[in-house]
Amino acid sequence: MSNAKALPPLEPTARGAVPCCPPLAERPMTADEAETAARMFKALGDPVRLRLFSSVASHEGGEACVCDISDVGVSQPTVSHHLKKLKEAGLLTSERRGTWVYYRVQPSVLAAMGRLLAPTPTPTPAPAETPAPVPAA
Repeated sequence: MSNAKALPPLEPTARGAVPCCPPLAERPMTADEAETAARMFKALGDPVRLRLFSSVASHEGGEACVCDISDVGVSQPTVSHHLKKLKEAGLLTSERRGTWVYYRVQPSVLAAMGRLLAPTPTPTPAPAETPAPVPAA
């Protein structure tokens, strides 16, 4: 029996961005921020899940039917399991249309992950001042 606790899926904030974390180089993460980031990266740590996530993210129109992305070398029930894990981690959303389920990656998820890994901009050093010429005597 596992003692891992289930975390609620990530919910967009009022501005539509998925709450995550500041850039890693900006400041140390809080415990909650680390939980959120770890959940996203743990879900993507499996090669099959990463392939499914990539298939959905790169699919034409920004969404993919499960019937279009299930060719990842595992059985359909395993694909469903991995898609469920990606959904629980807040990386995918889904919508049932008839017998098929369509998945999409929220743009705010990619933006939040990109911000987390983005380096902090290095300040541009101010140009050195050129000393004023000394007048000839």
